[in-house]
Parts: sequence; structure tokens; C-alpha cells
Amino acid sequence: MDTKMNNIILVPTDFSEVCKNAMNQAVEAAKYLKYKIALLHVIDKSTKAQLKKDGEGADAINTKLSKLAEKINSEHNVEVDTIAREGDIFTTIGEVAKDIGANLLYLGTHGKVGMQKLTGSFAIKVVTSSPVPVVVIQKRPFDKGYKKIVLPITSDAGPWEKTRWASFIAKNFDAEIDILQLDSTHLNEAVKIITKHFDKEGVKYKIEKTASSNFSKQVIDYATANVADMIMIMTNPDKSFSKFLLGSYDEEMIFNTSQIPVMCINPRKYNWEKIFKI
Repeated sequence: MDTKMNNIILVPTDFSEVCKNAMNQAVEAAKYLKYKIALLHVIDKSTKAQLKKDGEGADAINTKLSKLAEKINSEHNVEVDTIAREGDIFTTIGEVAKDIGANLLYLGTHGKVGMQKLTGSFAIKVVTSSPVPVVVIQKRPFDKGYKKIVLPITSDAGPWEKTRWASFIAKNFDAEIDILQLDSTHLNEAVKIITKHFDKEGVKYKIEKTASSNFSKQVIDYATANVADMIMIMTNPDKSFSKFLLGSYDEEMIFNTSQIPVMCINPRKYNWEKIFKI
């Protein structure tokens, strides 16, 4: 089945500062990619409790979304749609992404606080249920695009998906890819496939090898020391190919203490020609 893409970045928001940061970074990406933004608020139990506490009705959500959309449009000349949908953040975000044909999802994650609890395990549920790649954003602002991207290679599974997305982002942002490979001979073929495509597409890259001991820390330390703007990882599909799994080292990278944005790619049966217009 083909996945229809409409050049949209979906940004869920609970109107917190970290979600505002995710929105700002999504807007910057939209300008580079010439995409539009879709702001989403999922009206769940937390929203209803907050509205009741504030003495407001459901229309207050649409008002807040509209104000954000108007601000983005006037300041950045980026087209913005707004969506308020009743549901649950764990399922509704993914459903909306599919319904509107989003290409990317920017997810602000709170650490330990936030109205809709987009924290550790909660954020992971959103990431692994998404039909499109998710860029996980913490509090640290990044507003100059992505010029250096770290691509950790830990297995030979699914090199094509991460290669195509890495190439797409690198070409649109004029970024360099730093391939950080576990020093294992069985990964050499996967890296060969990746670099062959990068060569064909004119993507700048370099390869670094590292030992397997505490790989996530090595990735984070490398990304921090080299002032990376993004880490790009890939989830592993379970046998049904409808659910995705993240290892503990993936989670450590997603919630890295340097707060570098992390793009999480769930393997899908994409129609690459439609997504990347090739």
C-alpha cells in the first residue's frame, strides 16, 4: 500500500514551552523543505481537566491554535493548518499524521512535567506508533537548520530507509552526515550500501568507527563534541511490521542530556518516489 504524503510537518502541542520549541524548529524545517505546518492539539482527559480548572470551554483550544498559526504565518510566511481532535495522544497523533498525509512529525518532550505527560515512556509510545519519522525535541533551541547529522549504524537491518531519509535531509539542509559505525565486520556491507547512495546523491559524509561498549554514550559524546544538530536513528520492526521497538540505547540517545534533536525512523513500506519526488 502506498503512503500518501502532502508535504506537511505535523506538530502536536499542549501549549507548553517545550512544545513551542518543537513548533519553532518545525517551522524552520518547513521553510527549508517548502512544507506547511499542521498544529494539533489532542483533547484528552488532561485537556478537559485543565479547561475546567481555567473555567474555559473547548473553543479556547481552537482560539489558542489559531493565534499560534497566525503568528507563524505573519513572522515566517509558512502556511499553517490547525487541528483540535478529541482522543488519546498515544493513538490520535499517529491517526492524524496518517489522515492528513504528514511527511514528518515534530514531538516536544518534557522531561518530567507537562500537561499531557509527553515524557520518557509516553513519548516513546508516540514515536513507535507513528506512521512517519518523528523528530524528538527537548528544551534546547536549534534554529539554524541541520548542518551536521550523526547517523549511528548498529545493525544491518533496513539500511535503505535510513539511507533515503538521511540523504533527503542532508540534501535539503546542505548537511554533512557523520556515520558512526560499531566496529564490527558484519556492518561493513550495510555501510557500503549507505555510502554508495550518498556518493550517487552528492551527500557529504565521513565514517567513524567505535567499540560496542556503551554505544549510546559514545554516540551522544561524539554528537556533542562535534556540535551535531541532529542524531538520526531507526527503530526495529517486530514480526508483524506494524509495531516498532526501541532498544535501551535508542532511548538514551532520544533523551540525551545535550538535548540534541533525534529523528526516529520507523520502517515502512514507503513509495519512495512519491515521498521524495524522484
